[in-house]
Amino acid sequence: MRLVKFLPFLAFFFTLFAGAQEAELKFSLNGALEYALQHNKTLQNAKNDVELSTEQFKEARAAGLPQVDGSVDYMTNFNYEFEFAFGGEATAPDIDYDLLDAGDYEVLNFIGQAFGSSGSTIVMEDQASANIQVTQLIFSGQYWIGLQLAKLGQSIRETSLTVTELDVKEQVNNSYYLILMIENMLKVLDENTNNLKEIYKHTQNMYDFGMAEQTDVDQLWINLSLLENSRKEMEQNLQLNYNMFRFVMGIETNEDIILTDKMTDLVQSVENVVLVADSFDINNNPTYQLLLTQEDMGKKQLNMQKWAYAPSVVGYYNYKEKLLTSDFDLSPKNVAGVTLSVPIFASGSKQAQLSQKKIELEKISRNKSMMEEQLALQHNQLSFELKSAYDNYTTQKDNIEVAKRVYQSYQNKYRQGMVSSLELTQANNNYLQAESNYISAAIKLLQSKLSLDKLNNRI
Repeated sequence: MRLVKFLPFLAFFFTLFAGAQEAELKFSLNGALEYALQHNKTLQNAKNDVELSTEQFKEARAAGLPQVDGSVDYMTNFNYEFEFAFGGEATAPDIDYDLLDAGDYEVLNFIGQAFGSSGSTIVMEDQASANIQVTQLIFSGQYWIGLQLAKLGQSIRETSLTVTELDVKEQVNNSYYLILMIENMLKVLDENTNNLKEIYKHTQNMYDFGMAEQTDVDQLWINLSLLENSRKEMEQNLQLNYNMFRFVMGIETNEDIILTDKMTDLVQSVENVVLVADSFDINNNPTYQLLLTQEDMGKKQLNMQKWAYAPSVVGYYNYKEKLLTSDFDLSPKNVAGVTLSVPIFASGSKQAQLSQKKIELEKISRNKSMMEEQLALQHNQLSFELKSAYDNYTTQKDNIEVAKRVYQSYQNKYRQGMVSSLELTQANNNYLQAESNYISAAIKLLQSKLSLDKLNNRI
């Protein structure tokens, strides 16, 4: 009965344990790249910049679309009385009545009855109105060029996003490579340490039986200590690289990570394509694409400045609903019109601005020419470095096999007393150096291929 009652608790415990095990994040290189493209904070900011440029384009476009504004006005005159005289004694007009007809007499009689001969008073009452005004840009050369510039600004942000994606991919690849390199070096150190410990025990036993000298024991102990110190430093370096990897990936620092790809598999994939002839299309390079867009933008800015000499036309319509009004109100409810703005004289400021845009465009065109030359040289240099990295990798790959055979041979000879501990130590150091050179050559090969792929926008 007790076991039956205890089974649910065991099941719950194992469920929690399994959940903790699954909490580890496992990444292949491709999986890491996909994850980083979704969670890298720098890349998220670049995506926000693209969204921002889209809204800025909408803002620029809206400036040329109909604009509707509404307002409500209220004004009080505190019952101000406005007095004026019309036809009074002192100011009676000199009228030739012989020239008037019957209709003219009726008008004069009406005015006399309304205002009297000595003047009249009008009370200025409170006024209130509701207004709606519609404006529409009819013609403006600068508006259309500005709209094109806003579109180019959007294109620049999108290309900048591509550049940022390439940078993030490069960082993920390099971090992944470095972690694999250190982990492989740790395996080599562990294997070498275990072998050296066995030899140390064997030497210690031989010393106890008087068949070896103390210096042999001491020499092996020193080598073991050096290996242990190297391992500690390498473990610290591994943690630093894991933290850097987490930062690039957008992962919290306390998350456990496991890399599933092996360095040998990654190197093998590069070996299969490294000797294939590689062509370079400069138009695929995002940095060059940015410069092309900037040149196009410079041309648009120059055209926009030329349109500063052209007139602009704006139409408007205004409707006023009179809520409160005085008896003496002559303003209409509906008003429409067209405004033509013509620049006449600006004391040379527009010409100076036009000259500035011309100079800036010349600089951009010159920078584009320089960029074409630099990218071509960079491609040649990276291709040469990749070929050299591959040659060095194949050499180190062969060298490590030789160094390993020599070390194993010295181990056997040492056990038989045919070589000294100093010679064994030297063979061990040579083997460790060969392993280090091989792993460094493999990483250099991967990084050289990565740099060339980034230049060609193929990561």
